Amino acid sequence: MMQNKKMAKSALEAMMFVTGEPLDVRSAAEALDGEKKEVLQLLTELQDEYEEKAGGIRIRRIEDSFQFVTARENDVFIEKLCTPVRVKRLSQAALEVLAIIAYRQPVTRGEIDSIRGIKSERVIDNLINKKMIEVTGRSEAVGRPYTYGTTQEFLMKFGFSSLKDLPDIQDFEEDRQTRFSVEDPELHQQISLDLNQGLDGEQDEGEEPEGPEGDAVAETGEVPGEN
Repeated sequence: MMQNKKMAKSALEAMMFVTGEPLDVRSAAEALDGEKKEVLQLLTELQDEYEEKAGGIRIRRIEDSFQFVTARENDVFIEKLCTPVRVKRLSQAALEVLAIIAYRQPVTRGEIDSIRGIKSERVIDNLINKKMIEVTGRSEAVGRPYTYGTTQEFLMKFGFSSLKDLPDIQDFEEDRQTRFSVEDPELHQQISLDLNQGLDGEQDEGEEPEGPEGDAVAETGEVPGEN
């Protein structure tokens, strides 16, 4: 299969087009009966070729997956075409929780609540339903509470190839000329605002957490959404 690179690249383009979702290297290699290393090289070459064409379609790498995307310079035209369809923006509460999880993952709900000073259970459930975060395991702390991390959907939503593309916390500290710790809620509010830049659309309602600020939260260890 890999002896004919042109045919292999053609097949990879077809698979990316048909799936409409990020095509992971392992699945592509299995479909082509090839080695993951060879397929990764072909996908990387395809990405470079589309970049050199400078056309309206590009290939974006998301960890070990590749996906067709539109060129950023065409965003304004796509937005006009798709109006009045609008994507709801995440609420400020959701962005705060998402920022904490993105930078501290794996992190427990208790740790998130401690940083924010307010209950986050409802917000976490909403983010799980939106497939922005997921349960990644259990903490070794008392009660072994669940830990959370971001998903591939999170990377896609914000245009990141990997978590390495997240804004550097040091940049926020330097911009504010103030020393923050990673656990400072004000810093995470600033980061969440930065993440929300470019997410056009209506505010996503109903994501503010219940309960007064400062309430202590005892984790039960139940999987979100299960009875």
